Amino acid sequence: MRNYDDCLNRSKAMNTSSQEFKQVGMALLGAVAGGVAGYFIFFWLIHQGFYGISIPGALIGMGARLGRVRQVAFPVVCAIAAVALGVFCEWSSAPFTADASLGYFLAHLQDLRPLTLILIALGAVLAFWVPYRRGS
Repeated sequence: MRNYDDCLNRSKAMNTSSQEFKQVGMALLGAVAGGVAGYFIFFWLIHQGFYGISIPGALIGMGARLGRVRQVAFPVVCAIAAVALGVFCEWSSAPFTADASLGYFLAHLQDLRPLTLILIALGAVLAFWVPYRRGS
């Protein structure tokens, strides 16, 4: 009888492990899809005359909601990706006139307008909070 219980417990543990792996995969796929969509929506808005630099980060978080991830590390990774994507979008849309290289842009991030930095941070907060709230 004990062997049957051990086998049953192992089966449940393996099933739970595969479910968690599937959820992480879905969340990761959704975050990537949200980031790609956010990138294109940001540039579409720029061409329409609007400025939505927080949208790529927010869509990373919304896409990550496809899976239910309970580890705190995943929303942190989403927030870091949102900052990176927001900075990349800003550099792609409006590089500095002194030097258009990415290295120069990264070295002079502090020279960006405060509103730009606040909106990139807002995108990162949303990229963290949306999947974090879903996982808990």
